[in-house]
Amino acid sequence: MLNQTDRPVPVINGGSGPDQHPTQALLDIYTLGRSFENIGGLDGKKIAMVGDLKRGRTVRSLSYLMKNYSGITLYFVSPDIFRMKDDIKSFLEKHRIEFHETDDFASVMPHVDAIYMTRIQKEYSTAPAKETDVYPNFYFTKEHLSVIQSHCIIMHPLPRRYEIDIEVDKDPRAAYWRQERNGMWMRAALIAHVFGVEDVINAEFS
Repeated sequence: MLNQTDRPVPVINGGSGPDQHPTQALLDIYTLGRSFENIGGLDGKKIAMVGDLKRGRTVRSLSYLMKNYSGITLYFVSPDIFRMKDDIKSFLEKHRIEFHETDDFASVMPHVDAIYMTRIQKEYSTAPAKETDVYPNFYFTKEHLSVIQSHCIIMHPLPRRYEIDIEVDKDPRAAYWRQERNGMWMRAALIAHVFGVEDVINAEFS
């Protein structure tokens, strides 16, 4: 590891296959925090992660950050073949973070504060031509907008395919465009930190 050498070099992980995506997790946690700042913050919130959780690196990294908050409940919603891997579940159990697994998306929707949608990650399939990416029971449609809570946000790391109706984009609870924009600023802040120029930037805009 570079941080164990005599001359450590900062490395920003921009996504490591189906395993981790730490910069995405940072912008996701920022989006969640900003969305809930007027209703008590992220503590005590219920978050549904939906879709290909087995190979979805964004939800894996975000799950790790839950240890920094109290009273979080996660709902892993997926087909059996795309269930969250045991390493993440073991981590959550170690840190006493409550989580539930289900394939019944409809039963979870009314109870959560955030819904994190993901696409099927066929690029990591051993036989992509044989694997379907159509799972209608795990799509968020315009009809579901009347089911979720008034403050519940809908997130997605993008790009999306079929898993969110485009008509959902008009709803103020659709947070994925804000989420995407937050990514630019979060990564800019990370680069500024790595190069130690935060004070220069703050002075320029103060």
